[in-house]
Amino acid sequence: MKKHGSTTDRLAAVLLSGGLDSATTAAIARAEGYRLFALSIDYGQRHRFELAAARRVAKSLDVERHVVAAVDLRQFGGSALTDAIEVPQDRSDEAISCGIPITYVPARNTVFLALALGYAEVVGAADLFIGVNAVDYSGYPDCRPEFITAFEKLANLATKAGVERTIEFRIHTPLIHLSKADIIRRGTELGVDYSLTHTCYSPNETGAACGRCDACHLRLRGFAEAGMKDPIAYQAPIYRL
Repeated sequence: MKKHGSTTDRLAAVLLSGGLDSATTAAIARAEGYRLFALSIDYGQRHRFELAAARRVAKSLDVERHVVAAVDLRQFGGSALTDAIEVPQDRSDEAISCGIPITYVPARNTVFLALALGYAEVVGAADLFIGVNAVDYSGYPDCRPEFITAFEKLANLATKAGVERTIEFRIHTPLIHLSKADIIRRGTELGVDYSLTHTCYSPNETGAACGRCDACHLRLRGFAEAGMKDPIAYQAPIYRL
């Protein structure tokens, strides 16, 4: 059986959204000696900027193969990221940390990991990397360690490679217990160019970040706490961190 992290053929399927966390995750996998097979998902999100960012990041990290798969979750709706629902802005830390926000996309990480698992099985990668975070995670249930543990078990039960015991799949979550500031520090150490990334839930027509949604708030606070300046463009001067 090919064990995860095999020294003979270190291949990794990496979910790459184009955001800060996934870029850092991919850089960590590369630093650990993996050949990167990146997967981005066009899931019907309301703008294309993060997919363009994913392509830039993949190129900057010398990804061996980058696939963009389409799964239209707009058909279900139910999220401010896929439906005509207003993206919350200017929420306090208390509000962000309380409950599951309307920016939650139903079953998104389950769908994403299922696609990454199929990709990994085809290319022969025992290791899957995803940039979920259980510290600055805005209450998303599919970013918790319990979810990752359950999916790893599923991966080895629901695949030909797992059943035939030719591959033992492992889900890597190197950011799961890090603060946003620590993620930024780690990525900076690894040479991640954060100017290539996109995080905002509500960018304008040029792709400039709003600076007011939950994602922007967490990103800006992370850079401030790391003692660094966020290199991306914002729509207006930012006063709230």
